[in-house]
Amino acid sequence: MINMDFPRKQVGFFPTPVTELKRLTEKLHGPKIFIKRDDLTGLAFGGNKTRKLEFFIGDALSKGCDTIITGGAEQSNHCRQTAAACAVSGLECHLVLGGSEPEIPQGNLLLDKLLGAHIHWDSKFRKGEMIPQISKELTLQGKKPYPVPYGGSNEIGVLGFVEAIKELKLQLSGMNEKISHVVFASSSGGTHAGLVLGKYLFEQKFDLIGIEIDKAEYEGLSYPDHLLKLTNAGAKFLGIDCAFTKNDFILRNEYLGGGYGVIGDLEKKAIKLLAETEGIIVDPVYTGRAFGALIDLIEKGEFASEDKVLFWHTGGSPSIFSYAEDLL
Repeated sequence: MINMDFPRKQVGFFPTPVTELKRLTEKLHGPKIFIKRDDLTGLAFGGNKTRKLEFFIGDALSKGCDTIITGGAEQSNHCRQTAAACAVSGLECHLVLGGSEPEIPQGNLLLDKLLGAHIHWDSKFRKGEMIPQISKELTLQGKKPYPVPYGGSNEIGVLGFVEAIKELKLQLSGMNEKISHVVFASSSGGTHAGLVLGKYLFEQKFDLIGIEIDKAEYEGLSYPDHLLKLTNAGAKFLGIDCAFTKNDFILRNEYLGGGYGVIGDLEKKAIKLLAETEGIIVDPVYTGRAFGALIDLIEKGEFASEDKVLFWHTGGSPSIFSYAEDLL
């Protein structure tokens, strides 16, 4: 029996729009291109993590927690949205950010500070490795912390994108459209795992194409192994009687470039092209890389002319301001 009865706190604005990119489609002479605008979820410049945070915040409140702690890179979209979700929910927020504090905060870091987050710096790591230590310290201070993993990627986090597939199914039905492929940035795994589970539960036929963003391993596992483990854990959590295998995933890892957060020609071209044709901004780290991959796949003829491809814009635009020197 499938269980979707989980605590949830509404902090975003859903459904997010699905629109056709007519000018871009014409320019690329390829398949018809659509976009799912999760950059418009409404919480502090939006983003896909808001979907996950509705379930994390709901779970934290149901357990009587008063503090959320999570981690990420200095320009983490997840951390920025977590800080905003805490602000609107009356919870204290602690963020563990990789690196050292810059002299002038920009992009997401500036927003973290405006949103009232308590920031802890970790000079060695960027995936929240200090979360357990800080959680213990907060407990000793009399607080009741609720740790949220890097990227919001665990069994609870996947729920946001299981629900997102249900949302997309209803939207496509209302538009009388059928999508052949969905392309998106795949990094910490929660979004990808949720999409796979949602596709299975709601019997969707499109291919899910995840564009790998990060070369790093996850707790000693390669990213494909981490993603498979997370998806099967999510299936068990939901009560889905199905064991997924690596054959259930499409992962493209040829667009990793110079590594996480390293901006190259692929990202620059994608950001500029989408901005100039459709007035939509993608970020340099995640959506810029994934959209660059989509452009490359179209130019290489990997889609048929009759295909209908949806790009899932997972947000992140505030970080673009911290990469100005790389983009201009």
